[in-house]
Amino acid sequence: MSLLAELKVEYEEANRGFQLREVAGGWRLFTHPAYHDVVEAYVLSWDTQKLSQAALETLAVIAYHQPVTREVVKGIRGVNSDGVIASLVDKGLVRELGRDPQRGQAIIYGTTNAFLEKFGLRSTRDLPDLEQFAPDEQSRQFIRERLSGRSIQSTLEEQAEDLDEERELLDTDVEDTDVEELLAAGDTSEDMHDED
Repeated sequence: MSLLAELKVEYEEANRGFQLREVAGGWRLFTHPAYHDVVEAYVLSWDTQKLSQAALETLAVIAYHQPVTREVVKGIRGVNSDGVIASLVDKGLVRELGRDPQRGQAIIYGTTNAFLEKFGLRSTRDLPDLEQFAPDEQSRQFIRERLSGRSIQSTLEEQAEDLDEERELLDTDVEDTDVEELLAAGDTSEDMHDED
């Protein structure tokens, strides 16, 4: 009897949660039929918790930048991610690590052990190097800047500048409208004077 056949018998006698079976000229591990429903429910529960594109992006930002605040996530993604972060916390992939006293006690987020388990990582140091996925040098430079955090502050500053410019334009539009109304009113009063 081979060692694998002996191991098969040992597993059967011990009534383990798995079985060793000889299949197609080789050996495979299978779930014990008695535990099939439990394992199936667990596997299906994860399948129903698929992550949206926004959730994957947000999770990647948190994983690569942790510890990180919502403001930093927003600065990197360019959109409000509060709801997505709350969903990731609910799924157990992200957790609150504490508060940042330098940012008005903003909540600091990081990944959980469940995140490491789901993605098959020993630690966040095992995350793949994103630069290897970049198609060109400009993209690699962009990734380096984002991961270093250098451009996050400039992105936030650019957003603030854009808002200021929009406010100025709105104020200018209001002022121009007022001037146009005055000119139109002035034309009417001049027309009245011309008739005199």
